[in-house]
Amino acid sequence: MAQQVADVVLSRLRDWGVRQVFGFPGDGINGLLAAWGRAENNPQFVQARHEEMAAFEAVGYAKFSGEVGICAATSGPGAIHLLNGLYDAKLDHVPVVAIVGQTARSAMGGSYQQEVDLMTLFKDVCSDYVQMCTVPEQLPNLIDRAIRVAQSASAPTCIIFPSDVLELEYTPPGHAFKMVPSSVGTARATVCAEDEAVRRAADLLNAGEKVAMLVGQGARGCEAELTEVADLLGAGAAKALLGKDVLPDTLPWVTGSIGLLGTTASYDLMMGCDTLLTVGSNFPYTQFMPPLDQARAVQIDRSEAWIGMRYPYELNLVGDAKATLQALIPLLHRKEDRSWREEIEGNVADWWQTVDTWAMNDAEPVNPMRIFSELSSRLPSDAMVAADSGSAANWYARNLRFHGDIRGSLSGTLATMGPGVPYVIGAKWAHPDRPAIALVGDGAMQMNGMAELITVAHYWQQWADPRLVVAVLHNNDLNQVTWEMRAMEGAPKFAESQTLPDVDYAGFARSLGLVGVNIDDPDQLGPAWDAALSGDRPTVLDVRCDPDIPPIPPHATAEQAKAAAAAVLHGDEDRWGFIKKGVKMKAQQVVPGLKGGE
Repeated sequence: MAQQVADVVLSRLRDWGVRQVFGFPGDGINGLLAAWGRAENNPQFVQARHEEMAAFEAVGYAKFSGEVGICAATSGPGAIHLLNGLYDAKLDHVPVVAIVGQTARSAMGGSYQQEVDLMTLFKDVCSDYVQMCTVPEQLPNLIDRAIRVAQSASAPTCIIFPSDVLELEYTPPGHAFKMVPSSVGTARATVCAEDEAVRRAADLLNAGEKVAMLVGQGARGCEAELTEVADLLGAGAAKALLGKDVLPDTLPWVTGSIGLLGTTASYDLMMGCDTLLTVGSNFPYTQFMPPLDQARAVQIDRSEAWIGMRYPYELNLVGDAKATLQALIPLLHRKEDRSWREEIEGNVADWWQTVDTWAMNDAEPVNPMRIFSELSSRLPSDAMVAADSGSAANWYARNLRFHGDIRGSLSGTLATMGPGVPYVIGAKWAHPDRPAIALVGDGAMQMNGMAELITVAHYWQQWADPRLVVAVLHNNDLNQVTWEMRAMEGAPKFAESQTLPDVDYAGFARSLGLVGVNIDDPDQLGPAWDAALSGDRPTVLDVRCDPDIPPIPPHATAEQAKAAAAAVLHGDEDRWGFIKKGVKMKAQQVVPGLKGGE
């Protein structure tokens, strides 16, 4: 039987080792769906509840596997729905390939139903590679290039298939003019910065007395090299948000996250250093880096397009982080004066003491930080953790202590709401033998998470390890925006936009055959995490938590906190709760030993 174009699409994906495609059906890809039937669902079609969720699941798969994620959608609205997830991939530099249907060639240009100019639509989000297949001979090159470009550029790519093309009999490209044969596979190069640049970087770092490191996701897999550099230079290391899992928080010189969601230890590291080494990070907020005339700086990054654009680096080394650090290490001199390192480690210890104190403060009814604190001491060493955008991201960044081989991610640059649950679904397909945890606010849960619990219920029995835990910060408030209004606009909470309808998330989980636990007592948290992390099926922890616990930025002074409170004294429905708790937290930050009502 002759193969159709759709059969070859799936066959080529199998050749590339693709195991799952996350998608939602529609008549624009009917030919592809029929081919899936003929292929006995290989690669597996994982049905999301919405195309945006399919894209997020592909992003989660790619983030937690390091491989290309694949998503598929029909023409018109299906294609449009993919965009937010694909922009998440683009801004966080994640390899994803979108396979999208289009109206038949005979109808194109005729304002036909669901006809959208998809080449224009995807031109920005998939700017590295977006092509339309109009004849069979374009395959398999289109599939091969979409995957290779996604891998090499760490970016989303897209192939558009008019519906009738999918059903055409496949004719391979020939040995002739204007034919483009292709091949599978890539042996990737490891690029190291040039020797002279590495030597100059070593000289600069050796000259520094107070060296700080900033590491991001581009330094993943470099723990040994970063540790040796930090030891030689007596340095501390702050982590960009997407690099939270690059170094374990059990190392005493790792100061944690940097930025608005960062730690005081990271802020002090940057404000006190005279030399900065940035590895694999494009952290955008310059105000959290050393003042521009304070530090000499070196950056290592694999991309010449992205290097040197956030800070006036004296040297920009283009190369693989691991290879370049390995070349750098023999040229570094061990610093005998360890006073800077001792100061860093003292600040780190103070920070964790402060965080522990904050988490145990009384709240009405549950302190959201305690959710994360109780999890932190119980995190399996092979856990995969995703946080959603919102206040959950604050506590993820500051309160969770990663160790072992824990992996973590969130929507770092787009900071879109709603990827938390689909991320961990994608992660479970990447590593079905590892536990996964999603930490989400109730706004994100209502936006996307509840529907994707249906996807979890549909597929969880296929995973070797059934543990997938969703912890919902249930405060009936779009809390991050509420705090941003208070802090940035000096405006009280606008309840009509911020207050959420009350939903029983645990009850919904139970209705799907999952475990659902309602928690309104902080002493229930530890046992609930224990049960969820040893459970025989996915679990939703529905935690009633206090919306008045403020996510205080690391650089905020007590005076600034009081000023923000004063700005909203008139008109905010929660004004006394957050003023009282915010002032108490700031006092505990200044005097780390202060506890309870002292």
